[in-house]
Amino acid sequence: MTIAVCPGSYDPITFGHVDVVRRARGMFDEVIVAVARNAQKKYFFSDDERLRLAQGAVCDIDGVSVEFVDGLIADFAADRGAAAIVKGLRGAADYDAEQAMSLLNRHLSGIETIFIMGDPALGHVASSFVKDIASHGGPIEDLVPHNVALALKKKVESQ
Repeated sequence: MTIAVCPGSYDPITFGHVDVVRRARGMFDEVIVAVARNAQKKYFFSDDERLRLAQGAVCDIDGVSVEFVDGLIADFAADRGAAAIVKGLRGAADYDAEQAMSLLNRHLSGIETIFIMGDPALGHVASSFVKDIASHGGPIEDLVPHNVALALKKKVESQ
């Protein structure tokens, strides 16, 4: 059984993320969506909220689970017996940001990172953009799963 880990902060998970997870599942027997914490980031959603939103977003994809990781992705992937770490790319800027991390993860664990080019129809979708649009009352239903859109609207209204 081959396992892949799809790490990210998922703050929040978008249709672009779900697309990458679905396509990774087509290549691996099991995919673990690893909701990660980066000490350098300030999150809109709490760890538990990001975990729950990701679970809801991928619940209809067989062979996909969601776990929280508070540590190195390389260690997490190795502990789960992963054959690969899978990351989605929208373009060259994403590749530039991910290249060094992929090399470091390989150095630490021996696990290769596989890059999946995102669907061009979703190339404009980023969590930061979605949060900005939601904070201004704009439409986000075609950018994120339904459970995420509801949570974003509720969070914005409560601030």
